[in-house]
Amino acid sequence: MDRKLYLECNSGISGDMTVGALLDLGADSHVLLDALKSIKADGFDIVIKRLKKRDIECTDFDVVLDKEHDGHDHDMEYLYGHLHGESHGDHEHGHEHHHGHHHRGIKEIYEIIDSTEMTDGARKIAKDIFEVLAKAESKAHEVPLEEVHFHEVGAIDSIVDIIAIAVCLDNLEITDVIVQKLYDGKGTVRCQHGILPVPVPAVKNIVNDNDIELEIIDVLGELVTPTGAATVAAIRTTNNLPREYKIEKTGYGNGKRDYGLDGVLKAMIIQE
Repeated sequence: MDRKLYLECNSGISGDMTVGALLDLGADSHVLLDALKSIKADGFDIVIKRLKKRDIECTDFDVVLDKEHDGHDHDMEYLYGHLHGESHGDHEHGHEHHHGHHHRGIKEIYEIIDSTEMTDGARKIAKDIFEVLAKAESKAHEVPLEEVHFHEVGAIDSIVDIIAIAVCLDNLEITDVIVQKLYDGKGTVRCQHGILPVPVPAVKNIVNDNDIELEIIDVLGELVTPTGAATVAAIRTTNNLPREYKIEKTGYGNGKRDYGLDGVLKAMIIQE
């Protein structure tokens, strides 16, 4: 039987929120951790925990970086440099953050994906997400695809997020993904290249190039990250939610930032 996944992105979407929601739906954490342990990269640990956020029980997925690799606010930080004063979930790091970022090209990222122990289905999903990101970066910076070097997704924490999304989706045997629209905030963010408007350029490129409806709501801040938008673009099969459906299971993934919304990504497995 087809398994339909419906993502309700009222509080936005990011990589770690997506992984948390899929784990909350029942993706096997042992399968996920085995895959993540096989990633040919050092400097990270994984913390998965349940917590309550505004009376919602949800799952928090956290990529905890060591001192040498830290300097990112997970996939929430697109080209920004580190956001000082922000904690990484419940894990406060008491060291000085490094500002030297290891940039990776799409070829290097594909090599990491190819060497990771996961199914062919999961591997394809991960590459599809990175391809969407690469095209958005290529367009934003007006460089050929093969010359794109990532700041955000080149960081190991975001590579882990995207591989984790792919492994969890494959493990849940999802055949169709429904996303009606995305919701983002407004305002600006300070980055290494100056001030960027929200939605950031990569997100705008992704939604425009993939016919994703984006509604700007009255919240100052970034709700949709490039990784979140790219995930939707890569895995969505339709934006049409059945008029009548039965909810088989619901999962919630925790977001790391607080904008006054519920701050979770809601995921449902549904049947028409």
